[in-house]
Amino acid sequence: MRFDLSKVAMKLVCDIFNIKPNEEVAITYDTLSHLAVVEAVASEIVRVGAKPLLLCVSAPRGVGKAADPDLPLRSLSATLQSVDVWIEFNHQWLLYSSAFEAAIRNTNLRYMCLVGMDEDMFVRTLDIDLEKLASFMKRFALILKNATEVRITNPSGTDVRFSNHPQRPIVCDYGDASKPGIHMLPGQMSWTPIEESINGKIVFDGSIVPPLGVLNEPVTLVVKEGRIVEIVGGSQARQFESWLKSFKHEGMFRLAHISLGLNPGARLSGNVLEDERVWGCSEWGIGYISEDLIPDKVYADQAPSHCDGVCLNSTIVVGDREIFVDGNLVDEELCRLLED
Repeated sequence: MRFDLSKVAMKLVCDIFNIKPNEEVAITYDTLSHLAVVEAVASEIVRVGAKPLLLCVSAPRGVGKAADPDLPLRSLSATLQSVDVWIEFNHQWLLYSSAFEAAIRNTNLRYMCLVGMDEDMFVRTLDIDLEKLASFMKRFALILKNATEVRITNPSGTDVRFSNHPQRPIVCDYGDASKPGIHMLPGQMSWTPIEESINGKIVFDGSIVPPLGVLNEPVTLVVKEGRIVEIVGGSQARQFESWLKSFKHEGMFRLAHISLGLNPGARLSGNVLEDERVWGCSEWGIGYISEDLIPDKVYADQAPSHCDGVCLNSTIVVGDREIFVDGNLVDEELCRLLED
């Protein structure tokens, strides 16, 4: 029995979601999920007087829309459209699936993506100082919002530049899911730059999920105008390229978003939810683009799936202002916000 999960489950239910008595809360998971986490959260939901509904599906073969053929879409979609809160613990995530798209039509829904969460990750990524993290991330997001040009490098060879779009939001996940919308595990900022401005090399040296997990060799993407034109490396690079091509869809070679890892408890584990929050990393999403990141644009021909790759120890330069150097926070103003 993992009795240490109750404290973190209480933080999720009370502090992050602010779940109220009689609210209906769906918890989705699959046959690869960690049941101890699901049960701990469900117990806290009951404790505050709300009503949990646990929905387990057989783990699909793919994620996102690639999971659709294996899901009970009609019943799952209908249920998720009706609840107040949806917490996703699926290992093979429903995020960006047809069931997800149906659910978020409910404009009152509070959703959080906690996919693949195991017991240890649950504790180390949520038992953190959310108030201090929120203060830091809000200020950092403002710096990014007011910047035009961004450059990201890392010791493995990443060197990519891009321009920000003035109308596109910086999605800042710092642990507040009390209002309707799509929320993620705390400790990440994400946005979609002007696609045509993204040029350079992106070297993944942390993980790529799917299809690889933790990498044992770097995988280099050559990017021109927001699209992957070449993939360089060894056997894992070839495997990744083959996976992208297997969808037979040009959108799978499109960069979807850039994210920055800012969770002080996260570590490289092979679970993309945690990997992309490792402190000082940069992460690129590829394929399906979430419409909340591009309110100025609609993709009529969305990619059928999505993956994420992690560049560790990133140097992040916003305009001419160094924020991180080799994964270490160096900006004096932001450092002061994290001091005790």
